[in-house]
Amino acid sequence: MQNPFGTVDVPQGVSNIGTEPGPAFGKLIQFGLRGLIVVAGLYALFNLVLAGYSFMSAGDDSKKVAGAWAQIWQTMLGLAVSAGSFVLAAIFGQLLFGRWDFLLMPSIPTP
Repeated sequence: MQNPFGTVDVPQGVSNIGTEPGPAFGKLIQFGLRGLIVVAGLYALFNLVLAGYSFMSAGDDSKKVAGAWAQIWQTMLGLAVSAGSFVLAAIFGQLLFGRWDFLLMPSIPTP
């Protein structure tokens, strides 16, 4: 039976990802995770700069100093949590699936 819709050629920019749907979808998820890492890092950097400026401009006001320290602490804690999530993903991938990168670089099997 002939396909009534015809064939679709792989676009030029997508051809380096692959033509198989399982690994290509896994690479899409991996690209999304990397994008989230970059966004989290840029947000943390921006937040640290703002907190540092708040700390320097606080002067003798103890409430402003405490607020700036809290913002610095929360930013560093957020970075630790985001880095720790990748460590946990590697540990769980090794324990459950026998590969440390199973959850970080997924490949979805297709029929």
